Amino acid sequence: MSIIIKDLHAKIGDTEILKGVNLEIPKGEIHAIMGINGSGKSTLSKVIAGHDDYEVTSGSIEMDGDDILELDVDERSRNGIFLAFQYPMEIPGVSNANFIRATLNARLPEGEELDAVAYYKDLYAKMDSLEMDRKFTARAVNEGFSGGEKKRNEILQMAMLQPKYCILDETDSGLDIDALKIVSKGVNSLRSEERGFLIITHYQRLLDYIKPDVVHVMYDGQIIKSGGPELALELEEKGYDHLKPANA
Repeated sequence: MSIIIKDLHAKIGDTEILKGVNLEIPKGEIHAIMGINGSGKSTLSKVIAGHDDYEVTSGSIEMDGDDILELDVDERSRNGIFLAFQYPMEIPGVSNANFIRATLNARLPEGEELDAVAYYKDLYAKMDSLEMDRKFTARAVNEGFSGGEKKRNEILQMAMLQPKYCILDETDSGLDIDALKIVSKGVNSLRSEERGFLIITHYQRLLDYIKPDVVHVMYDGQIIKSGGPELALELEEKGYDHLKPANA
């Protein structure tokens, strides 16, 4: 089972950003996408998640055999797609605990609700593993959080929701080395044969802690090269210019 993307083209306004992306993310694997700013990496993550700023003009996205392009953001989320944003949003007035609890309840069959004791036991255990103070349960989602706290909070949400496919858009952005290690530990704890990952990053340093199975290079809205973890090391050493298409 996997997410399969075929010849995906997408635009925002009149600007075409994705220009024929082909990608498969099987469950049980971690795939990393690297590329220069403006290559389309973040756009791809948002299009998979169903962000309505982007219009898909052709191509397809299937998840476990089902076409998801006609599903809205909420439906894709409930079906098992999770997107950790580069810049997580603040939600004033809604506590972390209530936000996550409501999200989990929305995934239950009609008429069922979470057991409160079991919920908080699970929440606290996952917060402890991410070295998050339990006071964060009562704080509004991401409001007044540092960059590192926001990223840990994204991983906490992901750990609680247990999605089928996790998309991390530059999760390492703005993290110091200690926070990077903690966030990476949280991601690695979720590795499973029943879960696929797509990690978007500029830098090799994240991939020192979260070991990818496959690395892809994106340039001008297309994936131009794929390889093993050694490809990330090659990019770190030589940069992206030597991989540009001859006509670029």
